[in-house]
Amino acid sequence: MRVLVLCVGNSCRSPMALGWIRSLCGDGVEAHSAGSRPAERVHPLAIRVMAEVGIDISAEKPQPLDRFLGQPFDRVVTVCDSAAETCPVFPGSATRYHRDFVDPALATGSEDQRMVVFRQVRDDISAWIAAIMSETP
Repeated sequence: MRVLVLCVGNSCRSPMALGWIRSLCGDGVEAHSAGSRPAERVHPLAIRVMAEVGIDISAEKPQPLDRFLGQPFDRVVTVCDSAAETCPVFPGSATRYHRDFVDPALATGSEDQRMVVFRQVRDDISAWIAAIMSETP
């Protein structure tokens, strides 16, 4: 099964979702993530909160959506409204899943306060990914 996770910056929500997919599905899934306007790097706090649950996303690099155009996917997962609105059609019979998650990169306050937001988004994404990946395509 091939899965593509999309967001705008590909720096927080989509790498977290990618980490959950890989953790839950292992080698049975070829998963990628991309952004319509990819950031320069994965957000350090996203890396930290995923490491707290034993998932290492530190080697991930934000990828442009264009890199995946024309490739077939079984599932296309969007984790923000902007990505869902601009998501192109992929060849084949991809099942699309969408949920708009708060962008933790926009959290303000102290690092501890921002970590609370990152953890909440991480946990929300975890529950949703577990549900959709357990569905029969």
